[in-house]
Amino acid sequence: MTDALALEQNRAGWLRKTLPAWLAELVIFIAKQAWACLFAISLLLAVIITNAIWSDSWALARYDALVIFAVLMQAAMLLFKLETWAEAKVIALFHITGTSMEFFKVSAGSWEYPEASVLVIMGVPLFSGFMYASVGSYIARVIRIFDIRFTPYPPFWTTVVLAIAIYVNFFAHHFVPDIRLGLFAATVLLFGRTMVRFTVGRRYGFPLPLAALIVSFSLWLAENIGTLTGTWTYAGSPPFDWTSLQKMGSWYLLIYVAFVTVTLVIRAPLDIKGNRATSGN
Repeated sequence: MTDALALEQNRAGWLRKTLPAWLAELVIFIAKQAWACLFAISLLLAVIITNAIWSDSWALARYDALVIFAVLMQAAMLLFKLETWAEAKVIALFHITGTSMEFFKVSAGSWEYPEASVLVIMGVPLFSGFMYASVGSYIARVIRIFDIRFTPYPPFWTTVVLAIAIYVNFFAHHFVPDIRLGLFAATVLLFGRTMVRFTVGRRYGFPLPLAALIVSFSLWLAENIGTLTGTWTYAGSPPFDWTSLQKMGSWYLLIYVAFVTVTLVIRAPLDIKGNRATSGN
């Protein structure tokens, strides 16, 4: 039985009996979203809790504790089959691309990690890669949990080109003009017709760019947990300050990089030219 069926049949049956249909489906939708965000929520809670209780006098640095927690959490999710091995491949890929960007951005002075740690490379504590991995984890899990299909889906090669262009621009805009406005337009032109069709009792759907915008807002809120707890600071911004709304645009674009990374491994949900692609699992 899939996660989606387990949540709806085993845990949500009583909701459908006691609540109005629309309210029951809303509650189930929120519960399934939270379940899909399990890794991300756990990591954010670890950031909040360690910030509240950690002492500089302790032998283990807070950043290093976050690395250990993230590794154990990831191992537990695989051990208890909360993630598939295909999803783990996605997480590993996005972990690599995210950490690579961290190395560059920290060296360029875009942001910094102010606390001392041992598990750090080029000024980047290794837990940061897991924060990007949590985005990949969410996308892979939410597709499975909601039985999502993307239809119609543009030619696959065009999505890869877009993702590469977005990723390169995160580096290149330090040296050449920033083309993110063109990239925003490209996401709408390429995915404007693509509907995200998902199941909560019955099938629903909305445009993929709208889904990306909603997720990017959620990530912007999550990012503020990092800045408000002083876990990282942006250049030109005081510590413990809110992150600029402009960062939400960066997350919006990064969502497409994460999404296309997922589709490199998991192809079954893509409806390309009316024909569902074979799974890359």
